[in-house]
Amino acid sequence: MRSNMYTLCYIERDGCYLMLHRVKKEKDINKDKWIGVGGHFEEGESPEECLLREVREETGLELTSWKLRGLITFCTDAVPVEYLFLYTADAYEGNLTDCDEGNLEWVEKSKVYGLPIWEGDAVFFRLLETDTPFFSLKLCYKGDKLVESVLDGKPFPSC
Repeated sequence: MRSNMYTLCYIERDGCYLMLHRVKKEKDINKDKWIGVGGHFEEGESPEECLLREVREETGLELTSWKLRGLITFCTDAVPVEYLFLYTADAYEGNLTDCDEGNLEWVEKSKVYGLPIWEGDAVFFRLLETDTPFFSLKLCYKGDKLVESVLDGKPFPSC
């Protein structure tokens, strides 16, 4: 059975995030969206082991410095609830490779909001920008529409 636990990482460099434009898979809840890199836990993996493996598989990079920033509960009417361990990383070794799930591109942090991203991603990008300490964020969707956001157990405005 596939895990409903995932890692999601935004690698930072020179005021940019490494973003993955999900355009290569036909059946993909993230089709055409821009997201970070990461993926589901394999049996017995810790969040850090999953993070390092997924980043290596999707980018070819070996992270040397990262930070767990938050836990995201992702609810949608399309798939079962998913739990995402959200990381940022600011140091790595190696060279960027092609990804079979989409196109990797460095995007200026200020331009991320203008891309087709999940509506709730804008919420956690603001939390990352303000260096909010570790947070728990619940994001609930009907289709692509964000219908609820809860930060640390309290309703939180999404805009």
